[in-house]
Amino acid sequence: QVHLQESGGGSEQSGGSLRLSCVASGNTIAVTCMGWFRRTPGEKRDGVAAIDSDNRTTYADSVKGRFTITQDHGKNTVYLQMDSLKPEDTAMYYCAARTYVGLGHAPLDDYEYNYWGQGIQVTISS
Repeated sequence: QVHLQESGGGSEQSGGSLRLSCVASGNTIAVTCMGWFRRTPGEKRDGVAAIDSDNRTTYADSVKGRFTITQDHGKNTVYLQMDSLKPEDTAMYYCAARTYVGLGHAPLDDYEYNYWGQGIQVTISS
């Protein structure tokens, strides 16, 4: 079992920055990839960024150049630095972990992940 706890969300103005953190606990040695997803009401959950155990990263086109995913293995923590925020970034953000076999890349499909955090709200005003 892996437990994930997100923090760092909140409200920000357009053009501002926020940093989300996700602390993993439990069987963290089994984690092969971590990801951030987001969902707005009535929409499906979309992949935002992911990082695997070899630090390979993947980003959604909508956030490339603005968001950066990093991880600190010693702290079992994954970060999502979000810069140049836009109102369309407003969503509930979820941290996810994968303990299935590594893929050689960091996937953005939610079915590739088997553990999820509770989610944290990010609201960007124009």
